[in-house]
Amino acid sequence: MMMNRSFELMFTHARIVLADGILDEGWLAVSDGRIAEIGVGVPPAPGIDFGGDLLLPGLVELHTDHLETHYLPRPDVRWDPLAAVISYDAQIATSGITTVLDSVRVWREEEDHEVAGQSDILSAAIASARDAGLLRAEHFLHLRCEVPMPWVVEDTEKLAQRSDVRLLSLMDHTPGQRQFRDPERLRTYYRGRQAGLSDTELEQLFEHRIAYQVAYAESNRRQLIEMAQRRTIPIASHDDTLMIHVEEAIRDAVAIAEFPTTMEAAAALHAAGIKVLMGAPNFVRGGSHSGNIATADLAAAGLLDVLSSDYVPASLLVAALRLPASSNCLDLAAAVRTVTKTPAEAVGLTDRGEIAVGKRADLVRVYTKAPVPVVRAVWRAGERVA
Repeated sequence: MMMNRSFELMFTHARIVLADGILDEGWLAVSDGRIAEIGVGVPPAPGIDFGGDLLLPGLVELHTDHLETHYLPRPDVRWDPLAAVISYDAQIATSGITTVLDSVRVWREEEDHEVAGQSDILSAAIASARDAGLLRAEHFLHLRCEVPMPWVVEDTEKLAQRSDVRLLSLMDHTPGQRQFRDPERLRTYYRGRQAGLSDTELEQLFEHRIAYQVAYAESNRRQLIEMAQRRTIPIASHDDTLMIHVEEAIRDAVAIAEFPTTMEAAAALHAAGIKVLMGAPNFVRGGSHSGNIATADLAAAGLLDVLSSDYVPASLLVAALRLPASSNCLDLAAAVRTVTKTPAEAVGLTDRGEIAVGKRADLVRVYTKAPVPVVRAVWRAGERVA
């Protein structure tokens, strides 16, 4: 009889969020790091009593550059990269994220005071922490390639040889297009990030960027796409705004569209089967910090596929649990899919992202009776990590 069975872990009296519904008074058993059984009512063995807390799949994050905040805590102040990775990983795990694609900028430019050109240092630190068994979440790499930069193909080729690369995004932040169609918004951005730049220096920087775009962007884009396809790395577009950007994404077999800036572009991308990714901070704050389309508007229109925490790891869970209240298109199970199953499948991680028998036991216990959801415990492959 089932009552005689033993498991590594047993969770009881939980609200279990499946890919297509909710089990109230549910129980779940874990064996060999995987989900062994799921049921409702009387469990087959004693276990951890959730007291009605939610049991979610571990969250899957495809785009976060939050590591840079730990590595560069102040302008021109660089922290020990290994210490930065460990600190960042702890914040990721305690936010309920069990799988994360660390977004590293493949971007070099003279006199850049940000984390440009540090992708090799940060990726090496991630690998060192992983090899030493110091990480709570499972980490992969997302290469954010600034297409117009002269060295981007060379630098990407070095990193793309790594087995942990799971996504390559094609970015173009040239003044006057995509996210920064209004150059004044770009000036505001740079004044916030590099406060010492004068108006004259900003104009020189913009002229430099525009010249790079004219000289290198088209050739670099084709080479980066060929590289990704040769290595079977999924491709993401970035800040699609106009129909010409959508047509490029379709032509280049893009899998994910990160942060489209207009409703028109998002609708066309979604219709083409490209997964539309938007920022959780955008949703939690009530709009885009750069004045583009709101995540909530895309959710209400049924055009949101994936949420990303971007620069605030805790926002991923908050946004997912608040989505159903703002969109008739998403119940709780569908909202949770935007931070679990859909992003996992988009980058080929089919062994996780949902609570189902046989899937990896990446699991999160969440208390929901506070003003914001509280992560009470996190397990990765059946091992508690937070």
